[in-house]
Amino acid sequence: MSKAIIKIKMIDNFLIISFIGKDDKLGLRINKDFFIYNCRERSKNNKDLIADISDFLSKHHVKIDSNFAVIVNQGPGSFSGVRISLAVAKGIKISKKIKLFGYKNNDLKVFNKENVEKLLSGNLLEKNLIKPIYLS
Repeated sequence: MSKAIIKIKMIDNFLIISFIGKDDKLGLRINKDFFIYNCRERSKNNKDLIADISDFLSKHHVKIDSNFAVIVNQGPGSFSGVRISLAVAKGIKISKKIKLFGYKNNDLKVFNKENVEKLLSGNLLEKNLIKPIYLS
């Protein structure tokens, strides 16, 4: 996999999905504001994740267009959680023609604004989401 060479200024507005079966969260940066959403405790299927994303984006009046990006946690994590989040992220990419990037769970130890910005500025995003990592 090739690493993306992306600086934080190149990705202004984005949704970041960490849905790996443990402490699942969504993050949203829109117009330089950053918001975090704790996913439902029992969310273990794509309908719940889609509902959480839809509610989160609606709450912040987000319109997804070609300047928007989705960043998704590729694991390691639960098989189902990683597959669900990848499928949902790829669905958004295809339907809305947005940019899609992935990151490894180890590259974002704490899900907060400062660490997400470090993830972006540290060239830790990957463009190709072919090899997710599952826990055995």
